[in-house]
Amino acid sequence: MEFRKLPPVQEQIMKCVRCGKCRSVCPVFDEIRNETAAPRGHVFMVQMLRDGQVSPRQEVYDRLANCLLCETCSVNCPSGINVHELNAAARSYIYEENPSIGKELIFDTMWTRPALLRTSTKIMSGLQKLGLQSFARNTGLTRILPGDLPRAEKIMENIPARPARSRLRKINRARGEKKYTVGYFLGCGTDMFNPDVALATVDVLTRNGCDVLIPQDMKCCGLPHIANGKMGTARLLAVHNIKIFNSYNLDYIVSDCASCTSALSRKNMEFLLGGLKIEDEAYNFSEKVIDLNRFLVEIIDIEVPANKSKDKEQTRVTYHDPCHLANAQGIKEQPRELLKRIPGIDYVEMKDANRCCGGSGTYSLTHYDLSMKILDRKMDNVMVTGADKIATCCPSCSLQLRHGVSRHNFKCEVVHPVELVSQSYPKTLPVK
Repeated sequence: MEFRKLPPVQEQIMKCVRCGKCRSVCPVFDEIRNETAAPRGHVFMVQMLRDGQVSPRQEVYDRLANCLLCETCSVNCPSGINVHELNAAARSYIYEENPSIGKELIFDTMWTRPALLRTSTKIMSGLQKLGLQSFARNTGLTRILPGDLPRAEKIMENIPARPARSRLRKINRARGEKKYTVGYFLGCGTDMFNPDVALATVDVLTRNGCDVLIPQDMKCCGLPHIANGKMGTARLLAVHNIKIFNSYNLDYIVSDCASCTSALSRKNMEFLLGGLKIEDEAYNFSEKVIDLNRFLVEIIDIEVPANKSKDKEQTRVTYHDPCHLANAQGIKEQPRELLKRIPGIDYVEMKDANRCCGGSGTYSLTHYDLSMKILDRKMDNVMVTGADKIATCCPSCSLQLRHGVSRHNFKCEVVHPVELVSQSYPKTLPVK
């Protein structure tokens, strides 16, 4: 769809009343303190792009790419402008005028082929185990990497050798009485970087009356593509996943990843596919999509058993709100409620728990220094809690927070709430 005819560009851009509320909540503006980094400045930039006052140059893209797409400005905008949608649409428009071979290889060739993506991750894991990553870092070989990657590659530590998909069956039967048939949208980040989360998700769901189906041919949710100006590819991925999941008779489509459920939500389907022939199929699909925490608390109404094998000493846990869960979907209470239902958990709320950690998918890899400034503020609030564990529901946030824990020498483990639930049960995980 032509940039100027996209609904956000046509219908929302003139709503801005220049109040500046967005500046007061933007984590990036907080660090840069320049109008070009403020959401309001991005709205002006998109308007000038639409009107032809600014040409779609790479320099303009780079300014827009400072945005985390965390949606904090959107949920706090008095005029109801979806600033993140305007920004994403503009990035896509500019990218089409300034294509990159590197991005084509990453987002069109590799990230649309799950098997190739998993193979590349296995190679990275193997290099780490052989010590080659440390060797390259110590000898300065990583300096040949583009942009911020020479420093940002440190975030990608301890990559698991086996992705979750190689350890889970396609069909995982409910233990005991079956209540629901759910499709599990196993996202790239969980699959490759947090496989234990996927194992815990299937464990908890099957223990609570769910047949869990994991389609082997599902692909990425498309959110990384939207953030990197590849909206056309994101549409193709969305259509593919819609067709796959709609071919099954499912009660719900569950994901443990905040970014995935955000990308699969009706709101995002309207942004990507609104007005196209597939929109009805897309909306039927998105109506079944539900965040795992919400499913366990509101649908299952889970009762978590006490783990008799564990010490009686309580574990102090705090919670970080992923932006794509709290801002994009308004899901804040359910993860906290789930944590509070786990015996042996001493839950403590951190200050500004819903403030972005600076991870935002690929952002920490492309804007490392700025990302670290935002992360350091988050870690200050984490460390004050004295928590033994930080719970969160996004693979990107988990990677970022683990890097923060290492960066600040803070003794703390980063986990997904469902892992803590799973640990309360005797261990009999369904694996291949």
